[in-house]
Amino acid sequence: MNILLTIRDKDLGLDNPAPDVYKEREASRAIMFDENNDIALLHAATNHYHKLPGGGVKKREDVIGALRRELLEEIGCQIKNIRELGIIEEYRNKFSLHQTSYCFIADLDGEKGTPNLTGSEIADGFETTWLSMDDAINILKSETNVDHYEGKFIHKRDLAFLKTARAHLLV
Repeated sequence: MNILLTIRDKDLGLDNPAPDVYKEREASRAIMFDENNDIALLHAATNHYHKLPGGGVKKREDVIGALRRELLEEIGCQIKNIRELGIIEEYRNKFSLHQTSYCFIADLDGEKGTPNLTGSEIADGFETTWLSMDDAINILKSETNVDHYEGKFIHKRDLAFLKTARAHLLV
């Protein structure tokens, strides 16, 4: 997969010093379309930002397996027709973390189900919304004052994924 973007603290106007060593984390995320051509977007209400569904790849799990698990957990949906979109790297100095996010485009397989959120996702106020691609992009564009450290990275990453997907799908 192609690297679409690398995000560092300085790209977000932050001045955290780079650590000597970064912990490595891989994650899978998807822009998932339903039968109405709307996409799933999670609202992290507590921290006032939106994000694409997805999360970390566990040991002995590949990125597609992680993607399937995360979408089932976070938005209660099975997926099909999975297509690669690209990779975004994040260097989060505050947490000494280098995260590689693999992003895919996928379609809903079957009915929309019920999420099975973790305690931290519930605390973050995760709620699934279904929007057109343009509406999702506009929501993220309007979130100019994200003050949550991780939220700043998530915002920049997911807006880039959405814009790339829109351009890719228009070709």
